[in-house]
Amino acid sequence: MSDFSALTAAVLQFRDARDWRQFHSLRNLIVSLNLEAAELLELTQWRTDAEVDALPADSKAAEELRDECADILLLLLLVADKAGIDLAAAARAKLAKNESKYPVAKAYGSRAKYTELG
Repeated sequence: MSDFSALTAAVLQFRDARDWRQFHSLRNLIVSLNLEAAELLELTQWRTDAEVDALPADSKAAEELRDECADILLLLLLVADKAGIDLAAAARAKLAKNESKYPVAKAYGSRAKYTELG
């Protein structure tokens, strides 16, 4: 069993123990995922790059980062479960697509989008 499978089983058990499946339409899960991503983004609001880079060294800020990342992952697992997506397989397939879009010889050290690599 993959880590994703085990985590998905745990989050489904958590959800079902609270009778929350009724609220978990695909749309609601996607909206919630984006709200959680916004909470992660909020941790960086009005901070310099140096301040953001220092967040993991501060125990309170590091906990907030961990919690928000975990919320995002748990909701993503629910979205994938609802949509019938094997998240690990999808990530491997997307990485393969990105490999062809961004060959090392063209993309190395560049921030250009694949359509601009030439």
